[in-house]
Parts: sequence; C-alpha cells; structure tokens
Amino acid sequence: MNEERLNQSIRKFLKSVGVNSQRELEQAVAKAIEGGALAGDETLDVTMTLDVKALKLSSEFKGRIELE
Repeated sequence: MNEERLNQSIRKFLKSVGVNSQRELEQAVAKAIEGGALAGDETLDVTMTLDVKALKLSSEFKGRIELE
C-alpha cells in the first residue's frame, strides 16, 4: 500500500464531500426559509454518515448548524 497515495485520495474525497455538502445544505436552508419551514434563526442538529462497505465501516458524525 502506498500511504502517500492513500492520504491524497482520502483528502480529495473529503474535499469533494465538504464542498458539495455545504452547497446542498445552503440550498436546502434557503429553500426552507423561503417556504416558511424555517424562520432563519434556528439551530439545526445534523448527522453525517460515512459508509465504506468493503471495510465494513459505518461511522456517524453529529453536530449543529446555527443559522443566526
């Protein structure tokens, strides 16, 4: 195994996840505010799940997103 290659590949994947998930969250929040489902001052509980079937890995990461 090439540890340098593994590290670079993981970082590339995580960068993609970060950028794309931020975009999805921003769009969903904007749509919820426009539709009246959110006022815009909430704190949202969030869970991110990482699944890698070949490794039998499933991990959840929990956090909060503050809108105000």
